[in-house]
Amino acid sequence: MTTHLTAPTGTRTDVAPIQRRTLRLLFATQIIGGIGVTIGISVGALLAQRIAGAAVAGLTQSAAVVGGALLAVPITRVMSGYGRRPGLVLAYLTGAVGGVLVVAAAAARSVPLLFVGMLLFGGGSAANLQARYAAVDLADPTRRGRQLSLIVWATTIGAVAAPNFAALADATTGRWGLPALAGPFAFSAVAFVLAAVVLFALLRPDPLLTARRLAAAGPPPPADADAPPSSAPTGPAGVPVAPGPATASASGGPAARPRAAGLRSAWRTVRQRPAARLAIVAVAVGHLVMIAVMAMTPVRLGEYHHDADVLRVVGIVLSLHIAGMYAFAPVVGWLTDRIGRRPVILAAAGVLLAACAVAGTAGHHTGPLSVGLVLLGLGWSGTMVAGSTLLSESVPVAERPTVQGLSDLTMGLAGAVAGAASGFVMQVAGYPVLTLLAAVAVTPLVALALRPAATGTPQTK
Repeated sequence: MTTHLTAPTGTRTDVAPIQRRTLRLLFATQIIGGIGVTIGISVGALLAQRIAGAAVAGLTQSAAVVGGALLAVPITRVMSGYGRRPGLVLAYLTGAVGGVLVVAAAAARSVPLLFVGMLLFGGGSAANLQARYAAVDLADPTRRGRQLSLIVWATTIGAVAAPNFAALADATTGRWGLPALAGPFAFSAVAFVLAAVVLFALLRPDPLLTARRLAAAGPPPPADADAPPSSAPTGPAGVPVAPGPATASASGGPAARPRAAGLRSAWRTVRQRPAARLAIVAVAVGHLVMIAVMAMTPVRLGEYHHDADVLRVVGIVLSLHIAGMYAFAPVVGWLTDRIGRRPVILAAAGVLLAACAVAGTAGHHTGPLSVGLVLLGLGWSGTMVAGSTLLSESVPVAERPTVQGLSDLTMGLAGAVAGAASGFVMQVAGYPVLTLLAAVAVTPLVALALRPAATGTPQTK
């Protein structure tokens, strides 16, 4: 299905080339941003340990996670008022400032400055997460899952490549006089600035603003039977209009810039839409279970591997886990479009339960534990891709950014809580109990996904 935007002059603009250009640009900047995030995070705990000791190292890593979650709110407020381009640019530049502050903290051996820098460094993660939503603003309804998953998959390239550049970055900047382990954060800052410049220069027209004009311009061509109904309300004769202040002016001029909505407004929107609630719960639960089990897996491996072997084994197991998270994202996206958002979410919940069962009963056997971690990554991928796709099409276009920001905030805080609680559970009760509690956390998602859908379309049923 080809979608056209009808301008006030009566001319028609084919949206397909704009979407292709947007996807190519987001794919490239996702790789750059992924390198920026991972090259810093890969040495973050070691740098924090040198500055403040082992007890603080884990907290600084959590600071980056919490920072990314909290920054999603102001970033999506900017997107709501001005479009995806300035929001993504702001996020990457915030991450770059954070990288510079971490370098300064390493030079001054300042713990408070390190925490502030890591909080702001989370802007890079926030930008990478928000990019997946920009990929579906103009997507054909029957291809939303695949196009969103393509941007998720692009993260794999940066995540796999970046750790291999950490030593080179540290050696290079060491010759410039920077402290040890600060160099990767300097390179992160450069990568974030590069991604911001590319998006600022080339992400035109803005996909979100174009989608709003499309919603306000008039009736689109007939949709396929499998496409979900338009999320925009209809005016006289069933003509779709953008809700609220995003509606085009009566004189036929450009759409008015919508007022930036807050979290309270986003929560009201989600409460009114069962599909949006399911989407947010799916993304948050998938992230919570993944972080809780993954964070303590290296500790579990350390219980029965010698010090000489444990780092090698941990590297292999976590690499398999990351492959499960990202490598199969295009397949998950295809299934999301093919069989529907809700069935994929339900299947992903089942995979998460299987992952907890396999990992929790693996005992001191690395093979089954590795299988459990692959399944854990695959379940996360299903909830992320299908949940994010369902969320984007479940709310009016004018309200998408703030609702998406609420989702990323919820996801980030759920992951931070899971990471903090998993260490306590591991120490008190052990790894099998941790996986059991993670499985219990999946049950509300299963119950919500099994509720009758509000719409009978294949995508959401």
